[in-house]
Amino acid sequence: MPDDIDDLLRAAAFAYLDDLRRRHGDHVSYRHLEAFEFDDRRISLIQRMRGIRVVAGFPAALSILTTFRARPEDRPYEDTEGQDGYLRYKWRGTEANNYDNVALRRTLEFGKPLIWFFGVAPGTYLPVYPVWLVDEEPSRHQFVVAADTEMRGQWLNPDMIHPVDLTLRRQYAHATVRQRLHQRVFRERVLIAYQSQCALCRLRHPELLDAAHIKEDSEGGEPIVLNGLAMCAIHHRAFDAHVLGIRPNYVIEIRQDIRDERDGPTLLHALQGMHESTLSLPRSRAAWPSTDLLEERYERFQKAG
Repeated sequence: MPDDIDDLLRAAAFAYLDDLRRRHGDHVSYRHLEAFEFDDRRISLIQRMRGIRVVAGFPAALSILTTFRARPEDRPYEDTEGQDGYLRYKWRGTEANNYDNVALRRTLEFGKPLIWFFGVAPGTYLPVYPVWLVDEEPSRHQFVVAADTEMRGQWLNPDMIHPVDLTLRRQYAHATVRQRLHQRVFRERVLIAYQSQCALCRLRHPELLDAAHIKEDSEGGEPIVLNGLAMCAIHHRAFDAHVLGIRPNYVIEIRQDIRDERDGPTLLHALQGMHESTLSLPRSRAAWPSTDLLEERYERFQKAG
């Protein structure tokens, strides 16, 4: 397969995903991913049952997939972030010469960009692209993945980095992966669980919604739905500022001094009017916020008041 055709395929796939995200939001459905066409040929961008998408006639893999599971520990493969901040993607199985693993190795050798699909709900994925394979760790049956061009360049040109800069490189890698991956996957999973509405005021405009951490990631909170709440911007800020708290029984409490204050309609309806109301919870009980985490956060709210 001529190299320029491979490049055109990847460019067309990236443009198709750009268009999907403009029209439908950041997450995309399996149905849309199956509908991609290139050179008058229908080519699915995803290989759902195998994880590694290799298009017939092309030697290098086009995309990789991390399967959605409500609990991360239930995923069949442990795709993780290393101590150096770089992501790892597991081989398919443990056989180095497996067809899919060879295709990934060619992607690495040819320096081709990939799409990484992260499952955020059944049949729904967050595409992260372009990403690059920058190394292989055969003893651990995995590839090293760079989340942007800067990470790729730093890994491939280690002689350009002074030893004192290694800490900065790790910090940059962690921050990039957190921004491009963890925060986005967390947001999409939380908003999907809450049907894209604020858990407090039921606002249904995704562009105005956040995924609020109950236990902040800086304090060891995990980016999982049980540690998240869909909130509009004003309620997220109020939650972070301990203006409002949420009891472990999902009842909302507004701080006493805020309830006593007299101001305009925003204070009255957006905050004071929420006191003693109940959260709107996900349909699936498995996605309800952790009562243990809420209790821990509520104790902090009480101390702040």
